[in-house]
Amino acid sequence: MDERSASVSPVDAPGDTGGALDRRAELSEFLRTRRARLKPEDVGLPDFGRQRRVPGLRREELAQLAGVSVNYYTRLEQGNGRNVSAEILDAIARALRLTDAEHAHLTHLAKPKQHKKKPSVRAQVVRGKLLKLLDTLDDVPAYVVGRRTDILAWNTMTASLFGDWAELPPQERNWARLVFLRPELHDLIMDWEQRAIDIVCHLRMDAGCYPEDPKLSALVGELSVKSEEFRRLWATHDVKEKNHGEKRFRHPLVGELTLNFESLRLPDDSDQMLIVFHAEPGSPSAEGLRLLASWGRDATKAGAGP
Repeated sequence: MDERSASVSPVDAPGDTGGALDRRAELSEFLRTRRARLKPEDVGLPDFGRQRRVPGLRREELAQLAGVSVNYYTRLEQGNGRNVSAEILDAIARALRLTDAEHAHLTHLAKPKQHKKKPSVRAQVVRGKLLKLLDTLDDVPAYVVGRRTDILAWNTMTASLFGDWAELPPQERNWARLVFLRPELHDLIMDWEQRAIDIVCHLRMDAGCYPEDPKLSALVGELSVKSEEFRRLWATHDVKEKNHGEKRFRHPLVGELTLNFESLRLPDDSDQMLIVFHAEPGSPSAEGLRLLASWGRDATKAGAGP
């Protein structure tokens, strides 16, 4: 692998200083937004046609469903998750109809693990053998993404599809910055809105796991200032994991591509994921990937471009 295998980025260097996300505020807003999306009829409660000053369930209704006192739930929604038990969190998650990813996010916010207090001092390093594996995948785009959606390593086919990330400064090799701050990706990524949503959901999950990561806080602050769309999506407090699916691209050399993707968390570092794209055999998209592979590095100059 050459410079495109940016396995250790300067943004991960120890000693960096910065702010941190407010975990109590994150917990409070997450619970409030989850409660606001539910209606009484969604959970089997009578509405009686009364005028509601705010959307969604009232706190007392949620507390009733979860089997806790209104005062207890109110303290929790105000960000005070101290000494909350796993059983109560499970009951609240059921009452709020949380997905597995949302349930995990709630647990991270309410019961943070002490050993994750300063995650930013640990550099994100891609194993050498994984870098060699990327090189062997010469007919499909594949890359490794880490915390904060940092792009850590990629193969030539990825550069052929997205443009050569090696030409970007290491701190700019980040999916959130690429999607929200580079308008040219709107042309390449046909389902840009969904990609934007997925990225924000990923960052929200990172915020739950690593609320004291100053690099994450700085990234969220930068995107909030520079992108109105990011601010809108960040305010939803949505979290989810999307480990497989389909994405569509409009490449300047080969036209439209419909590619399936698989996201595989690494067993020795759950913060890193290997993303691999592939096309249905015999499809026009498969032929498009074959053409990109045949052009090799020359195709990187025609991609979205850094």
